[in-house]
Amino acid sequence: MLSFMNLLALLSNLGGPDLIIILLIILVLFGAKKLPELAKGMGQAVKEFQKAKDEFSDELHNAGNTPAPEVRRPEASVARIPDAPTAREVPPVAPVKEEVPSAREV
Repeated sequence: MLSFMNLLALLSNLGGPDLIIILLIILVLFGAKKLPELAKGMGQAVKEFQKAKDEFSDELHNAGNTPAPEVRRPEASVARIPDAPTAREVPPVAPVKEEVPSAREV
């Protein structure tokens, strides 16, 4: 991991003469005929990367702006009785207290 960090530090310090030497090495390795194809492929890769980055950025910005989906109530799974009173129409029944015999009565 440390060598990768050193490589990144070296790449950030590249100047004009260093880039020319690197380009000459690439020219020797790949040849003059392959360089346009290589540059075209790299250009397409950069364009695809930019497109994916822009789509991702747009998705992040639009994530909070989407409307909430409409929530529908589920259908009742129990059959309803026609003309039956609802729970709001029927008065609650008072609970019946059961008298517990005391210890003296037993």
